[in-house]
Amino acid sequence: MFPGIGTLINVVGIISGASIGVVIGNRMGVKTRTLLTDVLGLVALLGAASALIPMWSQGFSSAFPKGWALLVILGSLLIGGLIGSALDLESRLDSFGQNLRRRFRASEESRFVEGFVSASLLFAIGPLAILGSISDGMSSGIDQLLLKSTLDFFAAMAFGSSLGWGVAVSALAVGIYQGFWTIAGFFLGQILSTYQIDAMTVVGGVMLITIGMKLLNIKNVAVGNLLPALAVAPLLALAVHSFH
Repeated sequence: MFPGIGTLINVVGIISGASIGVVIGNRMGVKTRTLLTDVLGLVALLGAASALIPMWSQGFSSAFPKGWALLVILGSLLIGGLIGSALDLESRLDSFGQNLRRRFRASEESRFVEGFVSASLLFAIGPLAILGSISDGMSSGIDQLLLKSTLDFFAAMAFGSSLGWGVAVSALAVGIYQGFWTIAGFFLGQILSTYQIDAMTVVGGVMLITIGMKLLNIKNVAVGNLLPALAVAPLLALAVHSFH
């Protein structure tokens, strides 16, 4: 097998699951699709709860001065949010999604952009995406990405039935994101410490909460502007760790 095969399988799984979901979804009534969207919102919150677990782990908290673990997460979100707002990433991401919608001839009334953004974040956030891709790049096995591919297949099926083809196109974003970590693993090996990955995971968990809130029509947060926080988190964690 070659480096990147795990991400390739993941991409195929997302496209396949979303395609099946779209075919099934077109035969469902509005109330049923609305119910599925609510279920997806609840599942996103469940995924967020799982991603937040490292926040209270001994390994994560002990990597920083006492009481600084929460500040690392807060600082990452604030700095990332400021960077994202300055770059207007939310609008750029929405524009990118609209361009893809027109290219795939989806109607303006469709939930193409929402499906693309929500699914991209859901599939890219989490330790399996990073650790699995790095392991794949190092030729240490693709077990983690096979597990992720299975989970993403069923998640894409559920999302596709409610949010349409944008979920399938999110495979493009996943491929680019995980491809980066695969290349990093190939050239640099294990480049991140456990506490840095935990910081990224917790920040991603907070972002998943915003996705769940959006799907449940509780509040629409400009989650696209928070994307830089995923890059800020390991750097800020490293900086604070150096003072410990």
